[in-house]
Amino acid sequence: MNKVLIVDDQQLVLLSLERCLTELGYEVKCSNNIYDAIEQYEVFKPDLVITDINMSAQSNHVPLQDTYNEIVSNVSGLEVLKYIRFVKKQHTPVIILSGNVDEDIIVTGFELGANDYMKKPLSLREIGIRVGRLLGDTNIKRKENIKEQYIQNTCIGVVIPCYNEEERLLSEEFRSFVRKNLGYHLCFVNDGSKDNTLAVLKELQKGNESHISVYDCPKNGGKAEAVRLGMLHLAEQKQFDYIGFLDADLSTDFDDFSDLVKTITNSKYKIVSGSRISRMGADITKESARKIISMTINFIIRKTLGMEFRDTQCGAKVMTTDVVEKTFGRKFLTKWLFDVEIFMRMKKVYGNKQVQEMLCEKPLNRWIHADGSKLSFKDSFKIVGQIGQIALHYR
Repeated sequence: MNKVLIVDDQQLVLLSLERCLTELGYEVKCSNNIYDAIEQYEVFKPDLVITDINMSAQSNHVPLQDTYNEIVSNVSGLEVLKYIRFVKKQHTPVIILSGNVDEDIIVTGFELGANDYMKKPLSLREIGIRVGRLLGDTNIKRKENIKEQYIQNTCIGVVIPCYNEEERLLSEEFRSFVRKNLGYHLCFVNDGSKDNTLAVLKELQKGNESHISVYDCPKNGGKAEAVRLGMLHLAEQKQFDYIGFLDADLSTDFDDFSDLVKTITNSKYKIVSGSRISRMGADITKESARKIISMTINFIIRKTLGMEFRDTQCGAKVMTTDVVEKTFGRKFLTKWLFDVEIFMRMKKVYGNKQVQEMLCEKPLNRWIHADGSKLSFKDSFKIVGQIGQIALHYR
C-alpha cells in the first residue's frame, strides 16, 4: 500500500484529502505545520507528499535537528520541498497545492523539484487521478462519490442561527452544499429552541462532523447573541480565512453567499454584506406601508452610521477573522440591530474614514421571505427606538 503525507494548516483541507485518499486505498498521514511535516517525513517515509504553499511554522514539537530552523525560516510549504530535495536529497514525488496564482511562486516550486502543481479550487477526483499517475497506480479503484466535490482556495466558517426551525430547516440543501464544497464549515447555533430543532441539527450533523457543527445555547438570547457566540466559537479555531453568517431559512441562498465570499477574497474589504436594496419594492417590501417603514428605517440607520450603507439588516455577511475578534467580544445592545452595532464598533477601532474603505455592500440576485421570518409592524417601530439607543451608546 502506497503512503501519502498531506501537509496543510487548515483542518478542512486535511480531513477532506485524508478521507478521499484513504477511500482510494492509500495509507495517509497528516501534518498541520512544517515542523510536524518534517518529523512525519522522517518517521512515516511516504511515497508521495502533498503540501500547501501557505503554511504555519508553529509547533509544539522540538525540531529533530538544528537544520530545521533554517529550513522553515520562510514559513512556506516550499520549505518541506526544500528539505526533501536538498537536505535529504530524496526524489519523493511532491505535489504543491495553493490558491496563489503568482507565476514566480509556481516557477520556484518547479525549480525546487516539485513534480506537480494544483491550484485551488480543485476537485477531489482530479487529485485522485494525479496521485495515481505519480505513484503509478493505474489500477487504483475509482470512487464515484467524489465527483463534483471541491476544495475551495479559502476556508470559510458560516454561522447559522436557529430558533424553532424544526419545520423550516432545509436540511438536504445544507447537506448537499457541504458535500460539494469542502472549504466550508457550517456552525448551526441552536438558540434555546422550544421545539425539536436541536435533535434535527444533530441528525443533520451525522456523517458530516468535519463540515457541520452544532453550538447549543440552553436559553434563547436572541439572534444577535446566537450569531455572536457562533462567530467567536469559529474564530477560536484559527483555520478559517473568513467567517460569515447566514439565515437558517436560506433567504439568501448559497450561490449569492458564495458571491460574497468571492468578492472579499479578491479584494481588501474586511466585510462584504449582502444587500437587498436593488429589490426594494419587490420581494422585500410588497406592502406599500412596509416599504415606507423599511425605507425610513434605512434612512435613520444611514444617518446614525454616518455612511451611505443602504441595507445593514440583510442576514448574510462575510468578514475577516480580525473583525470578529475586535467587534464580537461584548454582547450587543439589541437583538436585531447587531449589524449596525458591528459597524459602529468598527468605527471605534479603525476610524470612520478607514471603515468606509473596508465595507462593501453587494446586491443580491435573489431574496425570499420564508413564512414567519418577517418582523411585525410593532417590531419595526421598536427598531426606531433601538437605533436611538445605539446612537447614544456609541456616540
